[in-house]
Amino acid sequence: MKSYRYLAFITTFFSVVLILSNIASSKILSLGWFSFDGGTILFPLSYIFGDVLTEVYGYANSRRVIWTGFFMNILMVLIFFVVGILPPAFDWGNQAAYDAILGVVPRIVLGSLCAYLVGEFLNSYVLAKLKIKTAGKHFWFRALGSTLIGEFFDTTIFLLIAFAGVLPWNLLWIVWISNYIFKVGIEIILLPITYRVVAFLKRKENEDYYDTNTNFNPLKLKN
Repeated sequence: MKSYRYLAFITTFFSVVLILSNIASSKILSLGWFSFDGGTILFPLSYIFGDVLTEVYGYANSRRVIWTGFFMNILMVLIFFVVGILPPAFDWGNQAAYDAILGVVPRIVLGSLCAYLVGEFLNSYVLAKLKIKTAGKHFWFRALGSTLIGEFFDTTIFLLIAFAGVLPWNLLWIVWISNYIFKVGIEIILLPITYRVVAFLKRKENEDYYDTNTNFNPLKLKN
């Protein structure tokens, strides 16, 4: 397997962004007409780095990073759960606050994990296929197209699993629109930076991978 200088750093950054996004999601923000969880501010970065990974290193390397992020999220949830159920010190009065912010809510955790896997793999798959179709041209089209599809399924799956039957449907619809527009908007705003990062990595890694013979099975962890 080819050795890369920056792949380990990107994998680490990707995983940290996912973990921070989940923690920040415990706060619901309201900015004008938009209502969304705090994790929405960071989470679009995972799709941007997903684009970078697939564009430069190919789907197989992106697949490993996606699964790494998934298992890091599982580890985070398990740690928060175990710490939460352990008895607090007699003079520590913040158990309720801990449970409110870091407590494990099964539906939200399940929704987050399912949405993450479906959205990230769709994003990577669509970008890899479009790269072949466009002969590596029009990266902006491939990045935005893959994000539109990935974020659509990510946002929809998460909200349906986590909040269907809990929140009123009109509020759920507003949250869906707010999340989707904000996530895609971040991708568009940061696209010039994404271009520069991709160009830098292709030059430094001497790599510009085309998935012409790739097995796209998300469960296959070997090239």
